[in-house]
Amino acid sequence: MSLDPVHVTIDTQDPRRLAAWWAEQTGGRVALDLGGFVLVSTPAGMGLGFQLVAEPTPDKNRLHLDCAASDVAAETERLIAAGASLVARHDTPGFSWTVLSDPDGNQFCVIPTLDDPSTAAS
Repeated sequence: MSLDPVHVTIDTQDPRRLAAWWAEQTGGRVALDLGGFVLVSTPAGMGLGFQLVAEPTPDKNRLHLDCAASDVAAETERLIAAGASLVARHDTPGFSWTVLSDPDGNQFCVIPTLDDPSTAAS
């Protein structure tokens, strides 16, 4: 017996709008739309679910996505132009990442593609 994670679900007051935004940003597609729950299938094979809730999460989300990009700076600028907001940039020895929030305020990170050492902080 085993347990296979198939998608991460994000609470939102507008599942269709937020699912469409994430589908566009990830190159994915809406695979299921039940109105109160919308599932996006991404090319990386990870599913993103968007679930209707009556109230937004009052504080920082306790779970977030780490999204890899070969050029973190360029991808960060593209996402900001598409409606994301910059939260913070972090640099530690050997690694750097950017924290953004989607149009609903859900935070996510853009990290360097881990198999490409040239994208890590020096």
